[in-house]
Amino acid sequence: MYTLSNVSFSYGKRTILDNIGFSMESGKCYALLGANGCGKSTLMTILAGSKKAAAGTLSFPDGTVCNLKTSGRSSLIGYVPQENPLINTLNGYDNLLLWYKGSGSELKKTIQSDLIQMLGIDSYLKRTVSKLSGGMKRRLSIAIGLINSPRILLLDEPSAALDLPCKQDIAKYLEEYNKKGGTILLTTHEEAELSLCDRYMILKNGHITEHEPGMPVDKLISLF
Repeated sequence: MYTLSNVSFSYGKRTILDNIGFSMESGKCYALLGANGCGKSTLMTILAGSKKAAAGTLSFPDGTVCNLKTSGRSSLIGYVPQENPLINTLNGYDNLLLWYKGSGSELKKTIQSDLIQMLGIDSYLKRTVSKLSGGMKRRLSIAIGLINSPRILLLDEPSAALDLPCKQDIAKYLEEYNKKGGTILLTTHEEAELSLCDRYMILKNGHITEHEPGMPVDKLISLF
């Protein structure tokens, strides 16, 4: 069980996250939902180590505890932000190498892993990122999130603005990641992605409420 505890964050006098906490199981997918500006992306960047919380911890099943008051990316957590974290002047391989924790020879072996192979990025790793389509860039960004074999994968609107075939492919990758024991926390506005989720975490007025999946969309939206 992964346990998020007592997370707080404010912008000036405005409280965005008010002592929130929840738990996640291995091999499950969780949707972080809420109105625009409610703090979903803020929580994601805190968990990813890109932003410091005023307070809070994230505990792992093996007893590892991440202090969220200190910034710093953990190899236990993979993060795919809304905007692709890619350097356009580099090719796909060099973008992967930039984020990889091991050596170049180790990366070549990692790229051959089942999950990375499923993303189908082999054919364009030598191409400059600026010449890739939006779908190719998104697959490469997800590969960056997975490249260090994280236990938790954070996805901020993973299939936004992509065509239907690419959305379907990404859904398959996420299901496979869950099957291999990975835990997903994602933000989304896509109904199809909600069907992947085992639980909804709704963020409103700085607080989290948990809900079972499968409720009608209009009822779900009324909770925002």
